[in-house]
Amino acid sequence: MQSARVPTDPTPRRRAGAGLAARRLLAWLVDWLCILGWVALTAAIGVPLDLAGVLAPAGYATLNVIGGVVVVLPVVLAAGWAESRPSGATPGKRVLRLQVDAVGGPPSFRVALLRNIVKIGVPWLLGHAAVFAIVASSGTGGPVPVGVWLLTGAAYLMPIAWIVSLFVGGGRTPYDRICGTRVVAVGPEAG
Repeated sequence: MQSARVPTDPTPRRRAGAGLAARRLLAWLVDWLCILGWVALTAAIGVPLDLAGVLAPAGYATLNVIGGVVVVLPVVLAAGWAESRPSGATPGKRVLRLQVDAVGGPPSFRVALLRNIVKIGVPWLLGHAAVFAIVASSGTGGPVPVGVWLLTGAAYLMPIAWIVSLFVGGGRTPYDRICGTRVVAVGPEAG
């Protein structure tokens, strides 16, 4: 005798996935508030140096490298360090009760660093390069080169792809797939 097969409703699973995606977005907003604090601090030092003419002779390429080293690199390192700790979470993930998981625990620093290089570093550096390229090309009086538009498009499309990936394909982002990680809910709201 066969038992009657009860069809499963995928709606609760989709809701749980969408709920996790929404929590991940909120966690990212909390993290960005922390990141903006770092950006404000570096700007409070960098803008007066620029206005005083200290950075002017450097040129756009050098300023882009300085920005990457002074602003982006510390953010990527801090996020990698936070996600490799026992909590497996950045401040935003801790607030929203999420953690990065790599086969039953937090990822190693190396894996968490790679995850944040792909997640934060690459899009941010593309954005920096695009802004500097636009500024440099606008001073020539001619049209903005196609390469600058492609760079700008990549700088926008990458984060959009990261956000869209939260809602499709099981909610695993490309950087999570590359690193073999996933973000999971922890604590009382996990189930």
